[in-house]
Amino acid sequence: MAGHVDLLARLLNGDRTALARAITLVESSRAADAQESRALIEACLPHAGNALRLGITGIPGAGKSTLIDAMGLALVEAGHRVAVLAVDPSSASSGGSILGDKTRMERLAQRTEAFIRPTAAGGHLGGVARRTREAMILCEAAGFDRILIETVGTGQSELDVDGMTDLNLLLMVAGTGDELQGIKRGIMEAADIIAYTKCEGEGRRRAESASRDLRHALQLLPARPSGRRAEIMLTSAIEGAGIPELLAHAEKLHAADRSSGFVEDHRREQAVRWLDQSIRQGLQQAFLNAPHVAEALPRMQERVRAGAISPFAAADELLDLFRTGGAPRP
Repeated sequence: MAGHVDLLARLLNGDRTALARAITLVESSRAADAQESRALIEACLPHAGNALRLGITGIPGAGKSTLIDAMGLALVEAGHRVAVLAVDPSSASSGGSILGDKTRMERLAQRTEAFIRPTAAGGHLGGVARRTREAMILCEAAGFDRILIETVGTGQSELDVDGMTDLNLLLMVAGTGDELQGIKRGIMEAADIIAYTKCEGEGRRRAESASRDLRHALQLLPARPSGRRAEIMLTSAIEGAGIPELLAHAEKLHAADRSSGFVEDHRREQAVRWLDQSIRQGLQQAFLNAPHVAEALPRMQERVRAGAISPFAAADELLDLFRTGGAPRP
């Protein structure tokens, strides 16, 4: 535990190397690391919670990483410390697009006031990694006051990231079918700000036309829990156009929500959701680690693959094994 105390002290002092080690610890699936990980998170909680948590999502190709690079630099120049949690859609073993994300955020990665952590989503459903919440707490405890969470841009990601952020930014590109994608209720209802990206040259004219249509569509949807509807903005990371206005709008919304008490209420509801998800994750891990289940699972998978048993009956049998510890039914 002495190592845990030293790691905590360095992390609270803003040491980026210690922060990276701490995130690696909480991401570990090793049972031996679980207790130390929980202790570290609990110790960091009193030092967390003061950041603006901004989720950034959009379909692949919307320019999320490029825009985050520009946004992060502007925030750093304004005196903030910026942490980017960029979720990689690949497996943890292959590395996937991690190098690509680092390259697209090359300018921000060079700043000592910034911390970029690509994390593999692995088998976790949705657009954020299983331990993104804990990583966010660690970043805040290390003194980062602007947390940007970049999702993989899958359909569930907009709803998934809404469970851990204060504001959500949805990125769209005019003329690529985003308009139709954007009108989907789940995506629109999870957005506090909608930004059209790549608005330079002909792209700006397309975005202006698309934004007018989208504004009409937004009027048909219910307001966000904050009572607002999403504001639509036009940006160009290449030209730097619209970035200051986008950040100023996000800061204004966050300040208003803090002043009204909405941020605190929203985070309390998120904490209950985190509890529910932690219980489900813990039960799943306990199920897979149970000796009788671990022994029977490969055989049951083969039977399902061969069509000898339905997936539903197989699940019932495995759950019975888990509940009884392998003991026969009375």
